[in-house]
Amino acid sequence: MFLKHQRIRETPVPGGSICTAQRLTLDDGGSLFAKTLVDPPSGFFAAEAAGLRWLREADAAFVPEVIAVFPDMLALSWIDHGEASAAGAERFGRRLASLHRCGAASFGAPWDGYIGTAVLPNDPSPGPWGAWFAAFRLAPFLHASVANGALASDDAAAVERVMSDISTYGGDEPPSRIHGDLWPGNVVWDRHGDGWLVDPAAHGGHRETDLALLGLWGGAPFYDRLLSAYQESWPLADGWRERVPLHRLYLLLVHTAMFGAAYRESVRSTVRSL
Repeated sequence: MFLKHQRIRETPVPGGSICTAQRLTLDDGGSLFAKTLVDPPSGFFAAEAAGLRWLREADAAFVPEVIAVFPDMLALSWIDHGEASAAGAERFGRRLASLHRCGAASFGAPWDGYIGTAVLPNDPSPGPWGAWFAAFRLAPFLHASVANGALASDDAAAVERVMSDISTYGGDEPPSRIHGDLWPGNVVWDRHGDGWLVDPAAHGGHRETDLALLGLWGGAPFYDRLLSAYQESWPLADGWRERVPLHRLYLLLVHTAMFGAAYRESVRSTVRSL
């Protein structure tokens, strides 16, 4: 409970569209990063804390330390922000490969997950990956997107065809230890040019998912260098480029489920590319 008593200054910082983010300066001069949400879903911050700890215990990639977790707040070690560098992106690629290699006991996770404020089904499964991905990463958000009117019936039919044919895309692998929501905004670059993993939806999944999401919306800085360094550390399986839209479809369906029809065309174009 020291956070309730020892913080002496609270400074707002950019923290995304869902939570309120602050830098807490403590009476010993140190700083923490804190994010809060009024009336969050049950277990919301506990799930994020579990994912951060699980990623961090691999001792592979840079992940902030969980200092404290409450129902309405999560406090993490502070990262001094800087700019990405080419060399840092290459280091990040190699560290991400090392993290993925640490693996997971199954697809999914032992804890209930969230992506944004949406429930992320983490039902554990031995695989194969394709069937698990269709059932627990595509189907729930497709159904929500149809229910809220973001996608039409013909859109749903097109996604369902992808799901029914998912085994034909290949790429089945044992579960990797992945971030799970690794779009470029969820990498914080520090003053040394190194990337840190934040805001995870961590679970046992396919390593190609993290890499595919890193290329969304303009891509991570020096993405080509990052990807090349990853490939040097742990080459991807044949056909990975053709599977990139499949992995991205998951996060795009999350967006139609949460934010509506503004992302409809992104889903449609991704399905067409498959």
